[in-house]
Amino acid sequence: MKKYAYIGCLGFIGVITTEFGVIGILPQIATFYKIDIDQAGYLLSAFALIIALTGPFMTLLASGFDRKKVMLTAISIFAITGLVSSFSPPFWLLMLVRIMPAFLQPVYIATALSVAVSGSDKKNENGLMSIVFSGVAIAMVTTVPFATYLASLWSWEYSFFVQFIVSLLALTGIYFVLPSMPVKEKKSFGSELKVFGKPAFVISIAMNFFMIVAWFSTYSYFAEYLNKAKGMDNKMVSYMLLLFGLMGVLSNWVAGKMLNRNVAKTTAFFLSGTILIPVLLHFSDGNTVSTFIVIAIWGFLYSPSFLNASTYMISAVPESLEFANSLATSFGNLGVTLGTTLGGWMIMSKGVAYNPWIGMVFGLLAFAMIGLRHALERKKLVSCESF
Repeated sequence: MKKYAYIGCLGFIGVITTEFGVIGILPQIATFYKIDIDQAGYLLSAFALIIALTGPFMTLLASGFDRKKVMLTAISIFAITGLVSSFSPPFWLLMLVRIMPAFLQPVYIATALSVAVSGSDKKNENGLMSIVFSGVAIAMVTTVPFATYLASLWSWEYSFFVQFIVSLLALTGIYFVLPSMPVKEKKSFGSELKVFGKPAFVISIAMNFFMIVAWFSTYSYFAEYLNKAKGMDNKMVSYMLLLFGLMGVLSNWVAGKMLNRNVAKTTAFFLSGTILIPVLLHFSDGNTVSTFIVIAIWGFLYSPSFLNASTYMISAVPESLEFANSLATSFGNLGVTLGTTLGGWMIMSKGVAYNPWIGMVFGLLAFAMIGLRHALERKKLVSCESF
C-alpha cells in the first residue's frame, strides 16, 4: 500500500538525518573537540561499521516480531540519539550514542520495505520501494541542509536537535498510521543463508560495496571538500547540500521508473557518476557557477545509489527480499566505512582535492562486477536453452 510506503519514507528521513546529518558539520565538530577531521569522521564510519557487522543478524533476530513494534523501537532509539547528542556530550559519549541506533538501522529499512510491498502486485514493488528510499533524497533536500544551515548560524548542536525532532515526527506517524503487523512465519538462519550459494548474488554484494566506497570517499567529507577545495563557507555549503538534495528527489523518482524497466542498466547509468564527477569537479576548478552545475549532476547521480544497490541485489534472490535488503544495507555501510576511512587518509596525506579520484577507482571496480554478473547470467541462459 502506498500509505505504508510513505510512512516508511517518513521514518527513513529520520534514519538518514541521523546517519548523514553529521556530514555538513564534521569540520565544526572537529574544531569543538580539538580533533583532526579524520577523527571526527569516525562519527560516520563507526556508525556504518556497526551496521555492516550486525545488520543481517539483527534483521533475522527481529524477523519474528510485530513489524510495527520493530519500527517504533528503532525510531525511538534514533530520537534518543539526537536528543543526547544535542547537549554536546564528551566525545566518547557522543560516539557511543551515535552507535546505538546503528544496530537497528538495517532492521528498520528491511521492515519498512517489507511493509511497503506487502499485498502489492509484483510489478509495483520497485515503485513502492522507491517511495521508501525517497526518504534519502528528501532528507538531503530538507533536514540535512537545514541542520547544516542552523549549525552555520549558531552551533553544531542544533543539527542534532533537528535529528531528534524529525525522528519524533516519524515515531508519531508510525504509531498512529500503521496497524499491528504480527509475523506469521519466522524465517530460519539456514534458509536465508542459502543466498550466499548463488554466484550472481555474491557478485551483486561486491558491486554494492565498491559503488558505495566510490561515492563516500568524497561525499563523507562534502563540507570539508567544498571548504578547502572550492573555497566555500559553511552557509554556502548548506546551500550546496540543498541543491544536492533537490536533484536527489528528482533522481529517486526517475530511478524508480527506470528500475521497473531494467535493473542492471539503471544501476549502471547512475553508477557512471563515480567516473564522471571526479573529472567534472577537477575541471570546474574554483568557478562557483561550474561547481554549482557539477554538484547538481553529482546529487542526481548519487542519490538513488542505495535504492539501486538494494534492487540490484534483490533481483538476484527475489524470494529473500528482507534478508537481501539487510545485506545490501550491511555491505553498503561497510562501503561507507571504507570510503570514509580512505577519504580521511587521503585528506591527511595528500589533501581533500584528491578524494574524488578514489571514487573513480572503486567505480570502475563496481562496473566490472556488473559486467561479470551479466556474463554469468548470459552463460547460464545459454546453457539452459541448449537443453
